[in-house]
Amino acid sequence: MTRPFKVLGIQQIAIGGPSKEKLRTLWVEKFGLEITSTFVSERENVDEDICAMGSGPFKVEVDLMQPLDPEKKPAVHTTPLNHVGLWIDDLPNAVEWLSANGVRFAPGGIRKGAAGFDITFLHPKGNEEFPIGGEGVLIELVQAPPEVVSAFAKLAAQ
Repeated sequence: MTRPFKVLGIQQIAIGGPSKEKLRTLWVEKFGLEITSTFVSERENVDEDICAMGSGPFKVEVDLMQPLDPEKKPAVHTTPLNHVGLWIDDLPNAVEWLSANGVRFAPGGIRKGAAGFDITFLHPKGNEEFPIGGEGVLIELVQAPPEVVSAFAKLAAQ
């Protein structure tokens, strides 16, 4: 089978906890990451600080998340490593091909994510119709912007 897309690299990691304060102490104060923006979504039950590690097309986003309501779902704080985000060179083709090949996606489809890129999520668990899931890990697929696609292409050509 020819895959019509490439996974280019890690776009982000998302870390959840009951409070962002303790997460900030480690990731911002101790590790020195910079908070570049914040994102709050009632629909996704999340209040997050978006931090940056590295720069340019190889920058990795580190999202520090707490729930708006600890009693509601999604429970962004109950899985400390909430999800991993992967840069994808062609998100629509990736979703089409992966779905056709048994991969289960979480509800919501392709949409704008917290950092402004188009995103979608692979479900952590497969089911009867789509038996392939993240085996307990939520995986975010993120449409890489042209400069990231180009940078990874140049790196691969070396």
